[in-house]
Amino acid sequence: MGTFGLSYVGLAYLVALWVPNVIWARQHPAWHDPSGEKRVLLVFERIGQMLCTAAILIFRDTNPHGLEPWLGWFAASVLLMILYLLFWVRYFTGPRTKDDFYRPLLGVPLPGATLPVAAFLLLGIFGKLIWLIAAAVILGIGHIGIHLGHLRQTALPRPANPTAEQPPTDGRSARAKRARTTKLRIDEP
Repeated sequence: MGTFGLSYVGLAYLVALWVPNVIWARQHPAWHDPSGEKRVLLVFERIGQMLCTAAILIFRDTNPHGLEPWLGWFAASVLLMILYLLFWVRYFTGPRTKDDFYRPLLGVPLPGATLPVAAFLLLGIFGKLIWLIAAAVILGIGHIGIHLGHLRQTALPRPANPTAEQPPTDGRSARAKRARTTKLRIDEP
């Protein structure tokens, strides 16, 4: 269930989350429009944020105590938080575009949403804290859902038939061009 006490790991995680988010909010990008966010996802996100903040701070079970069998979960969680901070470094040192914000990091989709949620989930597993695990799941539904909605809004329109051959610029059909190229290869000594 959890042992009450301050979690210094939880405090460090919250600082790692809040600092880049405060910087981002102060330099609020013009491309970000939260008006289309689904209300139910916002409710999940806010409840998850409150529950995660409380659970990660008031249970000291997330503090490691030397070599433990479950230390791998802790290490994986810390790695995800480091990747989350690298996501912000990439964003703040780049052009700060919408595409930059939603671009995968080392294959992780929506890294600004998935990495911290997964880090909290793994930290909950490490500390055997059902409260933190449940809070991370609730947060993930809302936070990842909202980011997924934003990503879908940013998707570029696709051509009606992406497999259709594009006409060559010199007026010949693509098939005629391929036939000519093949004939030239066969006829050449």
